[in-house]
Amino acid sequence: MNLKTSNTNRQSPGEFIILIALIISLVALSIDAMLPALPMIAADLGVQRINDSQYVISIFFAGMALGQIFFGPLSDSIGRRPAIISGFALFGLGCLLSIFAINFEQMLLGRLLQGAGAAGPRIVSIALVRDQFTGREMARVMSFVMTVFILVPVFAPALGQLVLMLADWRFIYVIFLLLVVILVLWFWMRQPETLVPEQRVHFSFAQLFQDVGAICRIRSSLGYTLAMGFIFGGFIGYLSSSQQIFQVQYQLHDLFPIYFGVLACSIGFASLCNAGLVMRFGMRRLSNYAMIGICLLSVPFLLIVIVQDGHPPLFQLMAYLLALFFCFGILFGNLNALAMEPLGHIAGLGSALIGSVSTLMSVGFGVVVANAYDQTVIPLVAGFVMLGLAGLVTMRWTEAGQVTAG
Repeated sequence: MNLKTSNTNRQSPGEFIILIALIISLVALSIDAMLPALPMIAADLGVQRINDSQYVISIFFAGMALGQIFFGPLSDSIGRRPAIISGFALFGLGCLLSIFAINFEQMLLGRLLQGAGAAGPRIVSIALVRDQFTGREMARVMSFVMTVFILVPVFAPALGQLVLMLADWRFIYVIFLLLVVILVLWFWMRQPETLVPEQRVHFSFAQLFQDVGAICRIRSSLGYTLAMGFIFGGFIGYLSSSQQIFQVQYQLHDLFPIYFGVLACSIGFASLCNAGLVMRFGMRRLSNYAMIGICLLSVPFLLIVIVQDGHPPLFQLMAYLLALFFCFGILFGNLNALAMEPLGHIAGLGSALIGSVSTLMSVGFGVVVANAYDQTVIPLVAGFVMLGLAGLVTMRWTEAGQVTAG
């Protein structure tokens, strides 16, 4: 695997993948490490309705959606490195607000800034990859990145649980702050700029609206973006309600991080498999198989959990989620690569718009699914059914247009 820019003079491909994976992992760490702390945050900051504690998760995603639409065009104008470092700085400010929060509203403001700041490194690093790879090779690199990235969800809840055993929940944010300092120093010293000056785009709102309109007219980019928004809405619903499902409904208590980590391993294993499969079968075929798999798994399981009054045996739920998240692992890298494929000339804005639109959609659907939690898993599984079917229909619409156009 050869990097196509001067990056080879400074980094090995392995170091590049690990650095990008850790940068992207800041998002997963900021979400998953907080899950065990939600009841304590709610009690400490006076949250009255238990489901409202889920907003600690969902508002982070909302901040990400808003940040992506800003940092993407910014990176096309001033370069990838300054945009990523600016995002780290905003994330650090959000951490400080959360560390010293005196009420739930200040906590949520800090989380919003963390999400907006994390969007810079998250979205611009994908554009950085797109600067150097295209097509199936990009999907392969992103699969390796996602494989490294998935180690964070495996261990992040356990890290949060460990911190809570030794200190206050606010120290989780202190760890976030220290990690950002380390990543900034590594990125600054080792990662060269990948967007050469002659390829930079002068930032203007008129040009921004024009480029957004152009992207929206590209059926494949629009269709795969909408498909991501639908299907990952169910995943955000799972993230937001997982603590209540495992720790409260199934009474797992301190074992919650272990079960959460096992499920995260399924996504990581799928991403690793995808790195090889995508070169043989292609992104579109694998994505279709995975989306169909989500629907075929979820429809009958919904009927099962309804018969069981929303409380299936834990082994049944885990088996379902393990298979389901394997399908998600196939989709994570491929759908984004499919949406980005025609946008090499405006990779920063393209990555930003795809991420922003799909995340805003996902947050909206995820909040509905998670807030419907009623001490059963029926709302979660029903969410996977409806959003999976919507995603599958959207993909078929997208690919039908490509066949017609071709």
